[in-house]
Amino acid sequence: MERRSFRAMGTVVELLLDIEPGAESDAALARAEQEFERLERLLSRFRPDSELSALNRLGMIDAGADLVAVTTLALQARERTGGLFDPTVHDALVAAGYDRTFENLSGDGPPVSAQACGGAVRIEGRTIELEPGFRLDLGGIAKGYAVDRAADLLGDVGPCLVNAGGDLVALDRSWPVGVETADGQITLALEDGAIATSGTDRRRWRRGGAEAHHLIDPALGLPAASDYLRVTVIAPTATEAEVLAKAVFLGAPVQAPTVLVTTGGQTVLAGGLG
Repeated sequence: MERRSFRAMGTVVELLLDIEPGAESDAALARAEQEFERLERLLSRFRPDSELSALNRLGMIDAGADLVAVTTLALQARERTGGLFDPTVHDALVAAGYDRTFENLSGDGPPVSAQACGGAVRIEGRTIELEPGFRLDLGGIAKGYAVDRAADLLGDVGPCLVNAGGDLVALDRSWPVGVETADGQITLALEDGAIATSGTDRRRWRRGGAEAHHLIDPALGLPAASDYLRVTVIAPTATEAEVLAKAVFLGAPVQAPTVLVTTGGQTVLAGGLG
């Protein structure tokens, strides 16, 4: 078993490749790590030189293939979830205090203010145009996309698992994966599938003397109030799992195998788990 870990997209990424160590495995792991770094350079809203930052600053650009692909996936997800998943929550996140990387958030700040979401985004060929007054945040779905891309690269070589802070893909064999519950952890056997988690138990900070978090309710333009502390979803891809986890957290019906942890401290297995 070959392993590699590094930091990217605000979290620790772990790569596991189930083949004999050697030049082939080293090259595959290096390609997967480079893919994470490449996509972060393009898609991070925290990097002023990223392609996403250029789009948010200018309102319209001729974009590269990856930004077009992830933005298209995000818009499709918005349509499919009735607006529960919305890439135009950027300004609501900033107004909630998430205006820099989580590691750099500190202290208290001004009270959270509501910001409009649901802005129009037009894609025509390589051109992406934003409705004036709206900007994109692609954080979660970009991370899922990167996990999927890295797994594709490793999967060409052998059975693999890619884990980026709980967003993970397992390919070509059964992998034991721990999922946090209210009472500890359960282990799921994951084969040719993905897992993603949305929750408010880790990324929290204070604004106006009250706690805020990064999961925005697009209907209100504010951090969401939910019956759940954490939602973990199993889906065919990490990109899809990201979308479903956010939608279920905001009240969408369960459409896939899901582990729900309620704010009352209960664990519910749904969608065929149990």
